[in-house]
Amino acid sequence: MICLSLSRSDWHISSSALSLAKEFAKHNRFFYIDHPYSWKDYFRKVLKKEVRWRRWALLFGKKPYSNPKTFPANLTVVTPRLTLPINFLPRGFLYNTLSRVNDWIVKRTIQHTLKDYRIKDYVFINFCDPFFLNKLPKDLTPLRSVYYCMDKIAEVPYFKKHGAQMEEACMRNYDLTLCTSSELTRFASEFSPKAYFLPNGADTNLFNKVVGEKLPRPAEMQCIRTPIIGFTGSIDCRHDFELLRKIALDNQDKTMVFVGPVETDEHIRCGLNKMKNVLFVGSKLITDIPNYHQCFDCTILPFAKTRFTQSIYPLKINEYLAAGLPVIAVNFSNDIESFHHVAYIEDTHEGFLQAIRAAIKENTPQRVQERLSVASQNSWTARVAKFWEILGQEGCNLV
Repeated sequence: MICLSLSRSDWHISSSALSLAKEFAKHNRFFYIDHPYSWKDYFRKVLKKEVRWRRWALLFGKKPYSNPKTFPANLTVVTPRLTLPINFLPRGFLYNTLSRVNDWIVKRTIQHTLKDYRIKDYVFINFCDPFFLNKLPKDLTPLRSVYYCMDKIAEVPYFKKHGAQMEEACMRNYDLTLCTSSELTRFASEFSPKAYFLPNGADTNLFNKVVGEKLPRPAEMQCIRTPIIGFTGSIDCRHDFELLRKIALDNQDKTMVFVGPVETDEHIRCGLNKMKNVLFVGSKLITDIPNYHQCFDCTILPFAKTRFTQSIYPLKINEYLAAGLPVIAVNFSNDIESFHHVAYIEDTHEGFLQAIRAAIKENTPQRVQERLSVASQNSWTARVAKFWEILGQEGCNLV
């Protein structure tokens, strides 16, 4: 199996593409092609660790293969050579011409991989990276080509200029399209006659440790003696910061803990950074997240209701449930509403605040088991099994 992914293998937040790749690699040889660095990226990050170890591959195409110690032995990371920075260009002849140059660079990376590892038959997956190879050239002939739609790219400011049309091209040109939410599946069906719903999952074995083991308490949590309202993941423009401010103000007897990178300054604008009962601990390895979960009394999914979030099936919902934790979420999409039997799904700020108090009070062993049961059906193992089932329906029986 060969994939191209918008999220790189050493990204600072957990990635569904990488999680799926690791699961596939348990039974398949898997090559994970990182989203290419452009020349602009290179000079902007030339001194950073993520660029330094890739330098020979980026500049000269040398030593493009790596296998990080934490990855399965069957999973190889592939680094393409530098590409041209063209996102700033308007649509038209020049952009299209340079885009074909970038496609050639990525195509050559795949061809070298096929040759170096003597690969004849393979499945190609494009994990939400339509900026490259939105139509496979005739000299790349996978058994099946799969486009994985994970976000509404047209709603992301940086990507919307070219992303929307290029993603539509992927959906039209690939053999089939898999989508992480029901809204994305509806959207993809407008362009792909073979669009399937395959939502995000969770590493349930990892997060079940919260219930089954006594884990070391993280250093940042040592001095907290209050109940904890927890959130893990990227803190960014998707979130309702007015709701977060209200949560902090309404729960002075509790501590709000955010585990993950902060990708916006909205938390500063609304004053969260100055509140004594709010703690930002920064990015952590996914293997360390259960240690924080075990400190939480409840967890939150405080997304704003927008056109972008209505297409999200959040990665975190199944991680929270696999840890047995109470979940309070804004009713931002059809997919999140489907968890109403094991989570508190609220339409209003006031309802969200009341649900936090109820969730902590009503957290019984029976409810923990109900959450674990739902999460067990949504593991990455289950998602990979469904992937092969879908390919089998399309006449590609490989397992």
